[in-house]
Amino acid sequence: MERSNHTVTEFILVGFTTDPTMQLVLFVLFLGVYSLTLVGNTTLIALICNDSRLHTPMYFFIGNLSFLDLWYSSVYTPKILVTCISEDKSISFAGCASQFFFSAGLAYSECYLLATMAYDRYVAISNPLLYAQTMSRTLCISLVICSYTGGFVNAIILTSNTFTLDFCGDNVIDDFFCDVPPLVKLACEVEESYQAVLYFLLASNVITPTVLILASYLFIIAAILRIRSTQGRLKAFSTCSSHLISVTLYYGSILYIYSRPSSSYSLERDKMVSTFYTVLFPMLNPMIYSLRNKDVKEALQKLFKGSQL
Repeated sequence: MERSNHTVTEFILVGFTTDPTMQLVLFVLFLGVYSLTLVGNTTLIALICNDSRLHTPMYFFIGNLSFLDLWYSSVYTPKILVTCISEDKSISFAGCASQFFFSAGLAYSECYLLATMAYDRYVAISNPLLYAQTMSRTLCISLVICSYTGGFVNAIILTSNTFTLDFCGDNVIDDFFCDVPPLVKLACEVEESYQAVLYFLLASNVITPTVLILASYLFIIAAILRIRSTQGRLKAFSTCSSHLISVTLYYGSILYIYSRPSSSYSLERDKMVSTFYTVLFPMLNPMIYSLRNKDVKEALQKLFKGSQL
């Protein structure tokens, strides 16, 4: 390891495998996933911007979710692709810190944004007549700005505390990106103050939004039960089903990784789980919000018809 007085100058990303054949297979697989992620999220953003029928608070938040997923995937996948086909698997200390910061900022922002979307669905279902007035453009923009600000402010706290740790012994990260569990494994000593910071960030960025989402859905369920017709109930539920699927997949994987004590980390097992929310989830989100959405389907058909003229 290159170091002086415990100062690491670079890390080595092990990735998924050292088998050249499997590395090539993974390169093709991740390239395909990344291409679908770019196309899917870019298309969804373009549809929301260009179709006036999608100029509503719900689609404004979905567009911002696609924007976050677009950059979130780009933080990880290009480096994964390089690692798969290159013998040089190193990443500089500054590069690791930058990847860590942007991944944390985007992930935390997405947590807040998903909570905001749950509140949006509650307002839409509980009081549809005043929905447009309540979810005004000013409020929607303010909520998105707060989501981004909260995410990146907390990312600064996490990054500054993590990269002031003393790293000793080995500089090999048994993962495909710079993340808390593998970096903690490399630290000479993890003080209680750092553990307290991790628990604070988990509570403020994951658990608190989760509680807000659960509370929103309790009110949503109560509002749906007050609807007399079965058809009305199904229509109301369908407006939030895509968001519910997205929240379950995203929060389920994140809570599994970060809500456990460091002594129970299993890097090999966690590596597979983290692949889901870092690489696969940004690809799935456009599908979740388009395949189950009539308005998006119609906007897409309109776009295709317009391109054929």
